[in-house]
Amino acid sequence: MNMPIYQVDAFSDKLFGGNPAAVCPLEKWLDKELLQKIAAENNLSETAFFVKEGKGFELRWFTPKIEVDLCGHATLASAHVIFNHLGYDEKQITFSSASGELSVTTANGLITMDFPSTPPSPAEIVPELTQGLGLTPKEVHRSRDYLALFESEDDILSIEPDFNILGKLDSLGIIITAQGKNSDFVSRFFAPVAGIDEDPVTGSAHTTLIPFWAGRLNKSTLHAFQVSERKGELFCELSSDRVKISGYAVTFLKGEIVLNGI
Repeated sequence: MNMPIYQVDAFSDKLFGGNPAAVCPLEKWLDKELLQKIAAENNLSETAFFVKEGKGFELRWFTPKIEVDLCGHATLASAHVIFNHLGYDEKQITFSSASGELSVTTANGLITMDFPSTPPSPAEIVPELTQGLGLTPKEVHRSRDYLALFESEDDILSIEPDFNILGKLDSLGIIITAQGKNSDFVSRFFAPVAGIDEDPVTGSAHTTLIPFWAGRLNKSTLHAFQVSERKGELFCELSSDRVKISGYAVTFLKGEIVLNGI
């Protein structure tokens, strides 16, 4: 049995930028254990699998270690594959997922995802967070992930995490963020518990970052950079209890997974 595979750089309009995701279209669902092994073999922060379902698609995401309930960059990458490689001639895709129905549209090469907003609540600064980041944040908030607010973009760039310590925190990930020099805000994202020390660009983290910064800056339309080594650019909008996250994507690889003897 062979399976098509694409590798897409999401949240970038140039190769070798943004966040690479593997995308595997399926005719039907395979066992979860096999999907997890494929994701581990790909060894990217996320592998997305989808199956055509009626007029839409059912979508799932796997890190090298676990299945997750939401992934932004792999959703964007999946939409890019459907729009550009699978003969899909509509301008909107509807995905069903563990996080509910997700709609994705495209215009002039820009892909826009409509996700549920997950605003954070104030939380205490726990010692493991400060020790793991090596710098004390101004404030800490929390939704699915910890969100640590710092004074400046330079602070965000300077942090060298201890992933062994951060991996002991009881959250999927840790977001660090500050106002940007050339954008509304910048961020980085760490998820050692999911097998991802630093994720290059994290769409799901922006479901928390967008409502947080929209409230701080008193604006609903925001421009953001995730300032990892690969860097990613995101165009963001808060709309009631939803967020719109837009970005570009570039295909790096088209190939085939050979599953002989499985």
